Amino acid sequence: MRPVPPNQRPSDREPGCGPKPGVDRAGREEHGRLNLSPLAIAFGIVGLAWGFAADRLGARWPAHEDGSVRRLDWRTIVVVGIGGFAMAALPGRFSEPLHLAAFGAYGLALTLLLATDLDQRLLPDIVTLPMIPLAFLFALSGQNPLVGGALILAIVAAVAIPAVLYIPSLAFGPGAFGLGDVKLLVTVGLVSGAYRALAGTVAGLFLAGAVIVVLLIARRITLRSYIPFGPFLIVGAFWAVLMPVG
Repeated sequence: MRPVPPNQRPSDREPGCGPKPGVDRAGREEHGRLNLSPLAIAFGIVGLAWGFAADRLGARWPAHEDGSVRRLDWRTIVVVGIGGFAMAALPGRFSEPLHLAAFGAYGLALTLLLATDLDQRLLPDIVTLPMIPLAFLFALSGQNPLVGGALILAIVAAVAIPAVLYIPSLAFGPGAFGLGDVKLLVTVGLVSGAYRALAGTVAGLFLAGAVIVVLLIARRITLRSYIPFGPFLIVGAFWAVLMPVG
C-alpha cells in the first residue's frame, strides 16, 4: 500500500474510499466555488429569461401616467444580470426540491420588484403584501432551513429592522424610506432569519452608500436627488439567502 502524506486523508488519494474530493452532497465545491451543474444552468437560464420579462413588465406595469414604455437600457442589463446570477446560484445553495422551489419563487418575486423599482421607484403591494404571509407560513412550517427553529428571532428581525430604518426617516419627510421598502424587509426577515436578514440589509445599505458616493463624484446626482433604496435592499435580500456562513 502506498504511503499517504501526513497532510492528506486516505480518501483524498485512494479511489473508492470516500466522496469525490472537494464536492459535498449538495453539489457545492469547497472554498465557496460554485459547481455549475446542469440544474444550475437551467435555473440560470430561467433567471435570465425572467429578468428580461420582468424588465419589460416593469416598463409597462403599473402603467405610466403619460402612457410611455421605456426602451431597453442599463436597467435591463442590471435586472437580467442579477436575476440570472441569483437563480443560477440557488442549486449550489440548496439541494432539497422544496427548498429550491420556495427560494426560486422568492427569487423570481425579488427580480420583479427590482424591475419595477428601477423603472418606477415602486414596490407594488400586489407583490410585497402576499409575500409576508407566505414567508411566515414557510417559516412556521419548520421547512425553511434559514430560519429553522429560530422563528421568534426571525419575527423580531422582520419587525425591528424595517422599524429602525423607517422611523428615523420620518424626520426627512415622506418618501425618504418608503413603505414598500418596509414591507420588503418584513419578508426578508421571515425568509432569511435574523442574522442573515441583518447582514443582507447592512450589505444593501453599504452598497447604496457606495453607489451614491460614486454618482456624487461623477456629478450624475446632487444631494437633493431622490435615490430609491429598494434595488439595494433587494440585492441585500439575495445576498441574505445566498451568503455562506462559517
